[in-house]
Formats: sequence, C-alpha cells, structure tokens
Amino acid sequence: MATTPLAQALGNLDEASVMESVRTKLDGGEAPLDILGELQAGMDIVGARFESGEYFLSELLYAADIFKLAGAPLAEGLKAAPRNNLGTIVLGTARHDIHDFGKDIVATIMRSNGIEVIDLGVDVEQQAFVDAIEQNSAQLVGISCLLTTAFDEMKQTVESIKDSGLRNRVTILVGGGPVDQACADYVGADVYCRTAQDGVSAAKKALGVS
Repeated sequence: MATTPLAQALGNLDEASVMESVRTKLDGGEAPLDILGELQAGMDIVGARFESGEYFLSELLYAADIFKLAGAPLAEGLKAAPRNNLGTIVLGTARHDIHDFGKDIVATIMRSNGIEVIDLGVDVEQQAFVDAIEQNSAQLVGISCLLTTAFDEMKQTVESIKDSGLRNRVTILVGGGPVDQACADYVGADVYCRTAQDGVSAAKKALGVS
C-alpha cells in the first residue's frame, strides 16, 4: 500500500495524529479493514527505520502500543455476522515474547471470516500449541513474534509439533514485525504472512475455500 498520511503519522510515532485520523476515517464511513491496512503500512515504516538503526527497541515498542490503541476501535467493525465454521486455527505468540497487538488483530479478522480461533495468548509454551491442536482438531497454527530473539522458540515449537506426530495435519503460518520469508524457512513454517489479510488468504487456501 502506498504511504498515506495515517501510515506516515504512525511511522513518525505521532500518536495523537494517528488516533485522530482513525476516528475521522471511521466517522467518514471508511472500511475498518482499509484503515487497518494503512496502520500496517505505518508499521512497515517503523520496521524499516528499526532495521536501519534510526529507531531502537523503545521506538518499536511504542509504535506497537500506538498500533494496538488505534486498532481497538476497528475491532467491532471487523466483526461480521456469524458464518459457517470453515476450520480452526490455534494462535499464539512465541514463548519469551509478550507482544499481542498483531495477534489480536489476526484473531479478529480470522473470526470475521468464519475461522474458529483458539487464542493461546502470549509467551506460549511449545507443548501448549501441541495440546491445543489435539484437543481442537485444528487444521491451522499461527505463531507470531515481535522479537528476533523468539525465532528459535518458533523453530522449536514447529519441531515439537513435528515430534508429536501432528505436523502433517496442520498448516503453520508465521508473522510479526521482524518475520520474513527467510524466517519462515528457518523455523520450518508453511507460509509467511506479512499482513493479517495475508493470513486469512493463506488460511482459506489451506482449508480449500475461496
């Protein structure tokens, strides 16, 4: 998505402008999913500045807080009328990572698209993913992180799923600020999802629905 004033405001860590812009867009009837896309574009700006050394972890965490605050009023609009359950995803943030702003948005959008979400929360133990897959007959697993230090935890989670004999039963999706295709390959995931909507598309494809 091209840079918009809202995306730029988030990129600049201008909380007041971000919140005002979101309210104005909602009041003007703009679709919550479109607004969410602009916020995600803003996080891309933050991520690029973090990678270049212009921003540090404190700025990254502050941007995450702004994103979460700005995303809160979008949640109701992202909810849709109940639909037939297309499948089930076990969703959680990797162990030793306590950030949930992206995960919560993914959960909301998955549910609005007819996918049942088993949300394990943050700092999730590897065995908790395995147990949830078994208990809920899940076809999908979503693992997120905000810290590169959690990459090895994501990899070990995938290994735990494999060791339990469940690997062939699930499609594993990964995403989060520092995650890219190379990370997905490293941890052994099936799909890298840059945005929440990418996650929905990948989930539907894995479930064999359009």
